[in-house]
Amino acid sequence: MRSKIKFLTAIVMLSLSQFTFAEDISGLWQSIDDKTGAPKGIVRISKDADGTYMGTVTKVTPRVGYKPKEFCVDCPAPYTNKPIIGLNVIRGLKHKNGDNYEGGKILDPNSGKIYSLKAKLSPNGKKLVLRGYVGIAVLGRSQTWIRAY
Repeated sequence: MRSKIKFLTAIVMLSLSQFTFAEDISGLWQSIDDKTGAPKGIVRISKDADGTYMGTVTKVTPRVGYKPKEFCVDCPAPYTNKPIIGLNVIRGLKHKNGDNYEGGKILDPNSGKIYSLKAKLSPNGKKLVLRGYVGIAVLGRSQTWIRAY
């Protein structure tokens, strides 16, 4: 009987820890190109003191036939001509409820465009679907990022 209680307690604690983990998007994420499916780089998402999330490029993944940009040439100020590695490409993303995040902005360093951003974390916390858009989310594009820890 005592071992059953310990087992059930362990399962409850494990379930709670996974639930808590699933609500936090902090960590390293492998960004995946939504058009080619190829990995683009690693972004570290962290929580700011004001409770919003920001994402910083930590690595750019080379691909066959593609030389990645080193600098954000076509980007608006304050990003103009800044190195892509170390660039804050996500800012202001807020936890809404459950696994949903909204209210952020995301910079595409390849085009220099800034989009509104919302995101949804998978229930197991291993995938993050980001939706970048101008105006309304229905007219945007989505990317699925994979947790890289």
